[in-house]
Amino acid sequence: MDKFFKITERGSNYRKEIVGGLTTFFAMAYIIFVNPAQIAADGAGGWLATDFGANPVALGQIWNSVFVASVLIAFLGTLLYAFYAKLPYAQACGMGLNSFFCTCFISGAYFAGVDLIGGYHSGMVIIFISGIVFLILSFTGAREYIAKAMPDCLKKSIPAGIGLFIAFIGFKNAGLITANQYTFVQFVDINGMIDNLGGLAAWRAMVPAIIAFVGFIIIAILSKKNVKGAVLIGVLASAVLYYVAMWQVPSFDISTIGQSFKDFGEVGVTGLFKAESWKLAFTGKHIGGIFSAIVLIISFCIVDMFDTVGTLYGTATEAGMLDKNGDPIDMNKAMACDSIATVGGAALGTSTCTTFVESAAGVAAGARTGLASLVTSLCFLACLFLTPLASIVPSCATAPALIFVGVLMLKNFANVDMKDLRSAVPAFLTLIMMPLTYSISNGIGIGCIAYVLITLFTGKFTKKDLIATLIALIFLAKFAFVTM
Repeated sequence: MDKFFKITERGSNYRKEIVGGLTTFFAMAYIIFVNPAQIAADGAGGWLATDFGANPVALGQIWNSVFVASVLIAFLGTLLYAFYAKLPYAQACGMGLNSFFCTCFISGAYFAGVDLIGGYHSGMVIIFISGIVFLILSFTGAREYIAKAMPDCLKKSIPAGIGLFIAFIGFKNAGLITANQYTFVQFVDINGMIDNLGGLAAWRAMVPAIIAFVGFIIIAILSKKNVKGAVLIGVLASAVLYYVAMWQVPSFDISTIGQSFKDFGEVGVTGLFKAESWKLAFTGKHIGGIFSAIVLIISFCIVDMFDTVGTLYGTATEAGMLDKNGDPIDMNKAMACDSIATVGGAALGTSTCTTFVESAAGVAAGARTGLASLVTSLCFLACLFLTPLASIVPSCATAPALIFVGVLMLKNFANVDMKDLRSAVPAFLTLIMMPLTYSISNGIGIGCIAYVLITLFTGKFTKKDLIATLIALIFLAKFAFVTM
């Protein structure tokens, strides 16, 4: 096993890999429940059913189907990383992409008067085709070539931008930052909770934010003292503190598992293989015609490609797993894993599967090989049969890991040449736009556009900038024609 996974060669050991794999799983386990909720508009009791009168039975079937498909593709996709790429990364259905899927194919179908199940199936067709495009680009080496041809300033700022993005997710999940109609975001309003709720209700409302902050400090202290497994210890300690503070005992109900498998078999896994699904994908009222379908396919391709590229550069930099040119090792294998998982996810009945930024949490805990991915994938497999296990660790307990990873990854920005504005401006935009637009790919696209414009109008444009120009043009088209 040591030779197969190159554990010793990469300066790791079995304990680090197991801890890293568990850390990654706990950091991204939320996707098991969030993904079906995002795609199915929160299911039978969600906003589309209660606010607009959509068929709750159909939405419930879609939720169950996507739930099973989400777990299966997270297991299979991460398993690919373990045995093919042998890298410490995990895959699951991408956030943002799942919301976009709902807008286009679920709520979009309802408001266009198209059957909800049919809309769901048409989305699977679009995702499947985009996955095939991924495969072609991956196995021809085009995706790797595009990634490596990106400007050096973007390569260095992408990991830092992802760090801010990950930290932002952590702060948001824990409730440390909340929405504000005047300032957009604000720090958790503890005083307001006390005044408006009072007593026990106020305490329960503020516990997640307090626990997340305490957990983050615990990880920082343990890391400063070079305690092995500091991140995982911080996550587990935060979970224990949460239940103590809330005076609760973790509980779960497995009675609904059977219905989930039934809906998955009848609604989810069969959709891609129906002729009607393909017809709706290109002629359905919710799509708008063949041109719109092509735009959707390209949009999903762009977002997944650059989300994966960004994640690979970020996590590989943190792990010290870069080649002599500063590019992630085995990048083409990693992208192939991503492509295969997207095709498989569409066949199973869920939105685009992508490499998860939360993999950086496992890397921060010491993971360096595919053994960590094997551990993560087996955890997902267990959740297929014992679904509530993933929800035992609350989001406020995993949030400290995400915030801490943000601290670690932000240091990469120090390598950007801030004296040269041709590097500084694109790097800054890449850094800041990832959290502000809630999208890794948007940050890369905006940074790339800025780089090309500055390079062109300062007379520095050369042949090597052609790929960056092509990427910039693609993103300009995306921003013009697709809201995402």
